[in-house]
Amino acid sequence: MSFLRLLGRRHSRLAILAVAAVSLLLLLPTARHELGSALWFVFFSPSLPSLYSSSASLGNVDVIQYINPLIGTVNGGHVFPGASLPYGMAKAVADTDSRAENAAGFVSDDSKIIGFSHMHDSGTGGSPSLGNFPLFVHPGCPDDDYEKCAYMSIQRGVARRDGTARASPGYFAIDLNNSVSAEMTASQHAALYRFTFDLTNLVDHEGQNDDGGKKRIWSAKEYVPFSPLVVLDLADLANSRSMGNVEVFPDTGRVTGSAAYAPSFGSGRYEAYVCADFDGAVIRNTGVFAATTATDEQNSFDFTKTEKTSKIHRTHGSAGAWLQFAPPSASEEKDYSIDVRVGVSFISTDQACANAEREIPDTSHGKGWDFDGTVLAAQDAWREKLAPIQVDAAGVSVDMQTTFWSGLYRALLSPQNYTGENQKWTSDEPYYDSFYCIWDSFRAQHPLLTILDPPAQTEMVRALLDIYRHDGKLPDCRMSFCKGYTQGGSNADVVIADAFVKNLTGGGIDWATAYEAVVSDAEIEPRVWGVEGRGNLDSYHALGYIPWDDQDSKGSGPMSRSISRLVEYAYDDFSIALMAKGLRENPSLLSSSEGTLAYLDDDYAKYHARGANWKNLWNPDQHDLYRGLQNEVAESDFVGFLQPRLLNGSFMYHSTRRCSPVFDMHSCYYDTRFDTYEGSPWLYSFYAPQDMRALVQLMGGRDIFAKRLHYFHESGIAYMGNEQTFLPVYQFHYAGRPGLSSYWAHEYVPGLFNASVNGIPGNDDCAMGAFSAFVYMGFFPVAGQNVYLLTPPFFREVRIRARDNKADAVLRVVNFDPTYRNKYIQNATLNGEPYTRNWITHDIFLHGGVLEFTVGPEESKTWGTREEDLPPSYYGE
Repeated sequence: MSFLRLLGRRHSRLAILAVAAVSLLLLLPTARHELGSALWFVFFSPSLPSLYSSSASLGNVDVIQYINPLIGTVNGGHVFPGASLPYGMAKAVADTDSRAENAAGFVSDDSKIIGFSHMHDSGTGGSPSLGNFPLFVHPGCPDDDYEKCAYMSIQRGVARRDGTARASPGYFAIDLNNSVSAEMTASQHAALYRFTFDLTNLVDHEGQNDDGGKKRIWSAKEYVPFSPLVVLDLADLANSRSMGNVEVFPDTGRVTGSAAYAPSFGSGRYEAYVCADFDGAVIRNTGVFAATTATDEQNSFDFTKTEKTSKIHRTHGSAGAWLQFAPPSASEEKDYSIDVRVGVSFISTDQACANAEREIPDTSHGKGWDFDGTVLAAQDAWREKLAPIQVDAAGVSVDMQTTFWSGLYRALLSPQNYTGENQKWTSDEPYYDSFYCIWDSFRAQHPLLTILDPPAQTEMVRALLDIYRHDGKLPDCRMSFCKGYTQGGSNADVVIADAFVKNLTGGGIDWATAYEAVVSDAEIEPRVWGVEGRGNLDSYHALGYIPWDDQDSKGSGPMSRSISRLVEYAYDDFSIALMAKGLRENPSLLSSSEGTLAYLDDDYAKYHARGANWKNLWNPDQHDLYRGLQNEVAESDFVGFLQPRLLNGSFMYHSTRRCSPVFDMHSCYYDTRFDTYEGSPWLYSFYAPQDMRALVQLMGGRDIFAKRLHYFHESGIAYMGNEQTFLPVYQFHYAGRPGLSSYWAHEYVPGLFNASVNGIPGNDDCAMGAFSAFVYMGFFPVAGQNVYLLTPPFFREVRIRARDNKADAVLRVVNFDPTYRNKYIQNATLNGEPYTRNWITHDIFLHGGVLEFTVGPEESKTWGTREEDLPPSYYGE
């Protein structure tokens, strides 16, 4: 029994403070800090910000205190706030019935809690994801009759007690209105729950038979005999279960089960397996259920077999096992709780059990598990992952620090490391899943991981290549071993190119296979390009654009999004060109002779040329028309936009503002009939990061380009809830106006990205947090290129561990102003020498260096404004 359990849930905060105080007095200095802060933040509540220090400085603060996993659990953020390790497969949280928001299980609203499940994705759109094998705890059943408890998810929901959701890395807790309080933590493949009961609600019930139910407890609807019943349901959040089996072992209480499920944004099916063990109370009865029917006459069922069981047969929806526990004796009432260890696997129930037993073993006395130790281990894993970044946050508010560290934290929740759990093929390569979706993550999250966690990013690239080896194409989206829908281009090409240009050339990446994979995307159209690769390739190759009226006979997919797919295809091809050039210069990476590499010269020329294809949908005469305040046709000052085009070369009309917040916002999704995806032609007309010099000229030159981009942001056409708008925050750099990039970065942070529970403007996708982290650190990546656009950090100093471990990359504001009135760079030095470029390369993160900024209250007319100071444009040179 842990010390915290001995003191009881009602006194857990006092217990934490006591333990921390003793630790600070008795332990060595380093251990004092680590254990004291860790124990306090095991039960940290974001509702107590006054307990923080607002003067964190480099190297002496526990970042755990500045991470609030509840940020983004409303307002469409769809963030997973529960217990997880970095890239963890097991993700435990309370699931709600908030169908509009519960893609990740939990929502910070007034929806009911319907279970506690062990696998989730974070920040996604689409249908609810995973949520397999939820537990649910009843404190007792009406009339002490197990058949009268609620078993189905649509019936068993219970309100949470307001303000009781508590979360920190590796830990989640919530109190329900049925006398049950739930806490949970996780290892890589297992979750550990502690369910305690508010026994102050126990009341005597005269005339009760001596059947173990002498006292009653509040069940959210009525007082019932206290005899807890725990349900393990085979269902998932999306109610996609088919078939399945379950068995409960009455002697030990172990429950095993499995079923098949559908992915949330893709095609196919996957299998999942569970193994649950129970501790803390005496088992009174066991059985199985399906829908509203429960029985104790059998302890297993198998829907995969042809014969039906006597009472239980339901091949979809809620079905599973249940265990009822004896009430405590009078002496046990103060320490009555039930712990549940749940192992999960995608291979077998045996592997699910082995995962749990290995990662959360029995305590030394052979009974129960170390809940508090599991929490501390999880928090240590998060500290280690975040350790490469340190900040001097003196003067920076707690909310700002919380936004920064919470964003970094969220960026490491997915993709999930499923190595050893691949149910599709056997391989020695790493396997990561929940690339959900690369269309979202390639712009910011993967470039961030290249800096913060290059070993993990290297493994992710290797996993993408192994998917190519076995499935034949790189994914644009992948979840639960299934092919996800392709939203735009083949953007895994950019992820791989980004790793290449930033020297992730070690770590076992097979660059020959990598190049083969990206070329396959560019040249070979798959039969179903709606879930992988590219479509309309014959016309794209012949005409340089995707015709609105194209007749694609090679493959099938949504014949739409001709604008957004074109600009992404063009940039994907440009990324391939960079790889061809780099591999030609480094033939050893291909293990090939010089003579076999001549084709790379031709490839570079071909894909470099295709990288300019975005121009082929540019209609220089297209005006920006819209409805004014009096419903009249109005027009802005800006002319020239991307527009759809027919096979005969003529342009069609697509409203320049459609699919933006100002017009028809929710009309351009995967199955849209329109020519842009989740954004307007206004937005996509800015997407030519390989050819910005040409784009600036097409829009009328530097001054008009900056005016137009400023109008895009201030008019409400820009929507920061989608990742395509990240780069336009910084594209003022290409017009020699880096100060405007800083201006808009400060408008969006903390305006839309902040520490409130709705502090993310859209689906997080583990990318929103990456964007805000880059804003805080003072640079933003142009994904696929060796380019970072510079703005002042939001801290006095940011220090990032360089990959060669010989020095740090340091970004410092020498006259830092925590009010951010001085947010414009006036001049800069790199390693003591004047630095005038408004961008920097990845070298500083490889080898270290010191970049210092002097800032002021007005935009500089000189720093970063000259033609030679602008970021590279690879065309028209």
